Amino acid sequence: MAVDNTPSDGALLSAPSDTQHETLNRSPSQYNPLNTFDLPKGEHRLYQQQYADMYFARLAALKPAVEQVAADAWVDYEIAGETPRQVDRVLDVRQGDLCWVVGTCYMEMPLKPNVLDDIGKEHWIAAPPPRVKYVEDEGKEQMMLEDESGRLRLTGGVLGQVLLVTGAIIAVVGTENKDGDFEVIDVRVPDLPRQPQRWERDDGDAALNPKAPTPTRPQGGKVAIVSGLSISGDAGDTLTLDLLMEYLLGESTGPEDQASTAQISHLIIAGNSLSNASPIPSRSALLAASAKNRGHAKKYGYDSSAYNAAPTDRLDTFLANLLPSIPITLLPGEHDPTSTSLPQPPIHAAMFPHSRAYMPPPNQPPTPTNTWFSPTTNPSTFDLCGYRFLGTSGQPLDDIYRYVHGENRLEMMEAMLRWRLVAPTAPDTLWCYPFQDGDAFVMKECPHVFFVGNQPKFETGVVEGPRGEQVRMVAVPGFRETGEVVVVDLESLEVEVVKVEIFEGG
Repeated sequence: MAVDNTPSDGALLSAPSDTQHETLNRSPSQYNPLNTFDLPKGEHRLYQQQYADMYFARLAALKPAVEQVAADAWVDYEIAGETPRQVDRVLDVRQGDLCWVVGTCYMEMPLKPNVLDDIGKEHWIAAPPPRVKYVEDEGKEQMMLEDESGRLRLTGGVLGQVLLVTGAIIAVVGTENKDGDFEVIDVRVPDLPRQPQRWERDDGDAALNPKAPTPTRPQGGKVAIVSGLSISGDAGDTLTLDLLMEYLLGESTGPEDQASTAQISHLIIAGNSLSNASPIPSRSALLAASAKNRGHAKKYGYDSSAYNAAPTDRLDTFLANLLPSIPITLLPGEHDPTSTSLPQPPIHAAMFPHSRAYMPPPNQPPTPTNTWFSPTTNPSTFDLCGYRFLGTSGQPLDDIYRYVHGENRLEMMEAMLRWRLVAPTAPDTLWCYPFQDGDAFVMKECPHVFFVGNQPKFETGVVEGPRGEQVRMVAVPGFRETGEVVVVDLESLEVEVVKVEIFEGG
């Protein structure tokens, strides 16, 4: 649906009218944030731990679910009169025995970055840009299964039919061949976890606090999801943002479209609100800059002369104009001013001098009543009108894309859900915090809506689980490139796309 500002014939020349027009009120929404991906505060946030503990915690969390799925699938499995037996560790596999084992998948690829190689190549002035794909020709990558005991090389034609990446917890059935490799016959993954009922968490919170007023249950609203605003502060990138703001405020369309816009009860901005103003310079550019500055005093740390406040000011103004009318949830992205490792902390309130009046007061926990403006983590989970939302700004999906030969991003999103992992390739090729007590990227509950921002194009689909779970998947395109906003109905979970574009007449 495109925004049309063309007036009807005679609308500009009509006489004043005494007709009383209906006042439109925006549909209410109930937002209940979760703290799934919050990191420890202050001195409790440590980075000295080993990442191996994170893999062991992930395996311990998902192994029971994989074992249950595998046992149910292979209970009647039989080859040449032999039934496969489970072995506890990958090193307990014996040649010629039909068995199955659970472990962590590891992909060895020729183009995958290696931090030890990067450190050894001291002649590099700047890090190389990320590769589009880690894979080359089909079959050159090696797949292994590992646990606390060791690694086992996997082989077999079935592996080419299953989408797998480093970090996924899987069960494989087969036998060890004469070369010491495990010949895989079938593969199983944890599949979708339990999906909470709508309003389950809100009803549970109300039951624990009987003195609280009976919560209202808003119906019939919609949520708009946009990503990749890429605000740079340049004069040329303001017009489409102004059109988007006017559309969300109901100022740029006719009465029919205004009634539809009034049903949008919440706005989610899924990362990359600011553009990347500092691309990686080339080697020649660095050498030229070094020669130019030779003989001048070196500057270290913060340089006020190089700081440009225009992008953050423009973003703050954009949000402040919307917030009196619509609540906003803001996820950080790869280019936004926060930590680059996952989970990314929320963008600091100091970046929003005008918008932070709509945020929770300092040292107070977020509640459904004080989160009209909610800068949150990336990834993020929250309940909106009773439905569980899980979303990222795109980095985990983009990294999975580099591991596989295909281009189908919805298939990769479905695989993430069935692996029960929000960021499976972390920490192998995706920077993340070294969790010790448990892997925060493990999905403990199945969402109703799973959205991923900053994707090449809009895509949507529904994935179904073994116990009737249904998840609406939404790939949200970058707004700066496409001008598209995704709108999800909060009753049917149906999806539509609104396109904001500028007419360039000849």
